Amino acid sequence: SVITLILILLSTLREQLIQPEKHPDFWKEWAQRTLKNALTLQDLNKNVAKNIILFLGDGMGVPTVTAARILKGQMSGQSGEETQLEMDKFPYVALSKTYNTNAQVPDSAGTATAYLCGVKANEGTVGVSAAAVRSQCNTTQGNEVTSILKWAKDAGKSVGIVTTTRVNHATPSAAYAHCVDRDWYSDGDMPTEALQSGCKDIARQLFENIPDIDVIMGGGRRNMYPRNTPDVEYPGDKKHNGTRKDGRNLVGEWIDRVKDKKGYYAWNRKDLLSLNPNNVDYLLGLFEPADLPYELERNKETDPSLTEMVDVAIKILRKNERGFYLLVEGGRIDHGHHEGKAKQALHEAVEMDRAITRADLLTSIYDTLTVVTADHSHVFSFGGYTPRGNSIFGLAPTVSDIDQKPFTSILYGNGPGFKLVNSTRENVSTVDYEQNNYQAQSAVPLRMETHGGEDVAIFSKGPMAHLLHGVQEQHYIPHVMAYAACIGQNKDHCRTNSGSPSLSHISPTLALLLAVKWLLC
Repeated sequence: SVITLILILLSTLREQLIQPEKHPDFWKEWAQRTLKNALTLQDLNKNVAKNIILFLGDGMGVPTVTAARILKGQMSGQSGEETQLEMDKFPYVALSKTYNTNAQVPDSAGTATAYLCGVKANEGTVGVSAAAVRSQCNTTQGNEVTSILKWAKDAGKSVGIVTTTRVNHATPSAAYAHCVDRDWYSDGDMPTEALQSGCKDIARQLFENIPDIDVIMGGGRRNMYPRNTPDVEYPGDKKHNGTRKDGRNLVGEWIDRVKDKKGYYAWNRKDLLSLNPNNVDYLLGLFEPADLPYELERNKETDPSLTEMVDVAIKILRKNERGFYLLVEGGRIDHGHHEGKAKQALHEAVEMDRAITRADLLTSIYDTLTVVTADHSHVFSFGGYTPRGNSIFGLAPTVSDIDQKPFTSILYGNGPGFKLVNSTRENVSTVDYEQNNYQAQSAVPLRMETHGGEDVAIFSKGPMAHLLHGVQEQHYIPHVMAYAACIGQNKDHCRTNSGSPSLSHISPTLALLLAVKWLLC
């Protein structure tokens, strides 16, 4: 049959592709190329970082990085293992210890405070020190800590936040808020006692604490509007209505504030992509009432991809001659894992890698420090002695020698994928384990899978990237970024005799090439 013929041709093609790997010279030449590249790293990039970008894969532990690499390759017809993610190409890799001050296995709020504010904190709190106690409003005052986003803004740089979650979710909120409870999205989510004590919800702090954040993109519309206000996109669905008890329209207030400053609000992909970044100085993009949809489920007419948001953000921010700071969160990697939906999580990670590639095209390694890391890991794993090129979502090659049933390579230590059929483990060959929302089997039944506690990777390139080395505490990250950019507390090394920031010498030819690249992008 035609199908059989196609399968034979594909098998033959694959065999031809891996033929070189059977020769020792293939591997030796590859190693020699890698060695030559490694030798160039001795010439350290000690330039001043005009721009700094932090890509945060929420929940993107090392197993997730590896599995996403394989998925990326398989999406383009390769076996996958030999593929390179964009972050794999970064010259420096370190490990980050992720614990919170009161937690061995952390959450996304305490970790965000560490890698954005440079101070370790308790789980569930954002932008406050460990002296603040979760949900206790009266422990807020006096314990606030500021973030690298604010340090950059105070230094005259443009700043931006791009996320696939709500813009007032745990990760982005640590960049601007000081809140003892990450769940206080709007005042409608806060206890009366906290409101009476003067604590502010996170959505309000987004617009009040640092009122001139240049670019804000993500979800979270419902926390910006008065209670019962219908959503612009889903007017008939009450669960998407506004949640604010104070009656304020935060989006309307923002629009009024920037209407004479080249400020624009967008709530869908078409509006966003119709903007000319050269004519935009301030941008607020809120594309969903809560989190953005998974990349696999994204409506390409209404919701922008993370790559598209990053593209627009950089083109707006880079107009500032003093440079910019940009926080980019691939936030739904975490959500996919919590739901036991590995396929959703890994496609989110691949999309974030696309965004990293786009950022690379729009910036230069000579003046832009780019860091890619995660806040924490998950109890996600893949194994089972799978052969080369096995679908990352596929079965292990053998059945269990205990219950004689097949199992998928991907498994979770705990989570919603635990299922018994007739008092025994479900036979996964009877279900579609490659569908988008398949929940991989887990060892312990939980409604939501948990975070993992192991170290996560830090990939870095650009000025001073070599300072991110070895095994480090998570709160070290923003201090390195600030040092590289001559912002925050470490500035003495940035002064020449004239008192102005210095930059290592770049030849006129190289400067011209960089300018041409910038214009073409």
